[in-house]
Amino acid sequence: MRIALFQMTALPGDVESNLALIEDAIIQAAEGGATLLIAPELATVGYGSGDAITARAEPVDGDQIKALAEMAAREGVAVIAGFPERDGGRVYNSAVFTDGRNAPVAYRKSQLYGAYERAIFAAGEPAAVMASHGGLRIGMLICYDVEFPENVRRLALAGADLVAVPTALPRVPEAAIITERMIPVRAFENQIFVAYTNHSGRDELFAYAGRSRIAAPDGASLTTASETDTCVIFAEIDPPKYAASREINSYLRDLRR
Repeated sequence: MRIALFQMTALPGDVESNLALIEDAIIQAAEGGATLLIAPELATVGYGSGDAITARAEPVDGDQIKALAEMAAREGVAVIAGFPERDGGRVYNSAVFTDGRNAPVAYRKSQLYGAYERAIFAAGEPAAVMASHGGLRIGMLICYDVEFPENVRRLALAGADLVAVPTALPRVPEAAIITERMIPVRAFENQIFVAYTNHSGRDELFAYAGRSRIAAPDGASLTTASETDTCVIFAEIDPPKYAASREINSYLRDLRR
């Protein structure tokens, strides 16, 4: 299956404009032969939106997810994107999978990062949230979640072929370690694919590190983006191609539990 990552520069608080950017990326993904597009953390509202995140938070059956579902159905490209999810009096930093045909599948970030996130969001419970698409089992995490190996291992043990990670990694000295070393290691130690999709550019609160990438089960990076570009990048996800790697690096089979 061919997938695409959308490294975007979101407009803070401007849901309508961000949805239009995602729609353009979905069209590019379809033209490039992809059947899944992954957008960043809080892609619909912008990560550095502050109070606008709470103001624009919606339930999973709200207008933002309905718009994404309509785009997915129209172009034949499933979408994973970050959005602020309201559930009663709580707001979660969430990601949704929608193919426009089936009920959306939402994941809530369990590892909140820093005072900024903890002031806005409730933490989700650690869970193996998965969706099926194109014959693949796709697990979801969000940004800081992937930096805890337990979270990726949980999904791998539950049968994930691919872990999608919408993220908002800031431009910090550690960014290169996370993107260039940690993400390939998470893929290798679990013998799965990891798709890490970041923002680029900056807003009033944060500058973003870019460097989106898809890592394969053997630890190789199948595609990468620069630190600064707004772009759609592509890769082929072909689990049988890595059967030999799984046989040699049999971590999941050998794990004592």
